[in-house]
Amino acid sequence: MIRAYKLYTGEDGHSHFAVGTVTHRDVNEADSIMFNETAPHSTYDWHPAPTTQYVITLSGTLLFETYLGEQFTLRPGEILIAMDTYGTGHKWELIDDDPWRRVYVTFKEGVDINFVPDGE
Repeated sequence: MIRAYKLYTGEDGHSHFAVGTVTHRDVNEADSIMFNETAPHSTYDWHPAPTTQYVITLSGTLLFETYLGEQFTLRPGEILIAMDTYGTGHKWELIDDDPWRRVYVTFKEGVDINFVPDGE
C-alpha cells in the first residue's frame, strides 16, 4: 500500500488532514491525468483544491499547512488526496532543492478513493 495524506474540509469550514494509505486503483476509473512541475523553493499561499484529485509526487519534498496550523510533509512516492475543495484551504512550500514533479489524477464523481486511515 502507498502512503497517503487526505486533505478534506471539516464541518468547521477549515481544511484538515488524515494520514493513511491507498489501495489498488483501476486507471479506467480516472477522469483525467495531468503532469506538472514547479521550481525548487516555490510556495503557494492559501487555496482550496480545484477538484477532488490524487496528487502523486515524483520529486520534491513539501510542507503542507492548514489554516489551523496542522502540518504534514509530503515526500516523493507519496499521494496527496486533495478533497478540500471549499473553505479556508491549505498552503504549501517546497523544502528541498528539487522541483516538485507530480501527476494529478482526477476521478469520476462518486468513485471511492480507497483511503484507509492509519490504525484501521
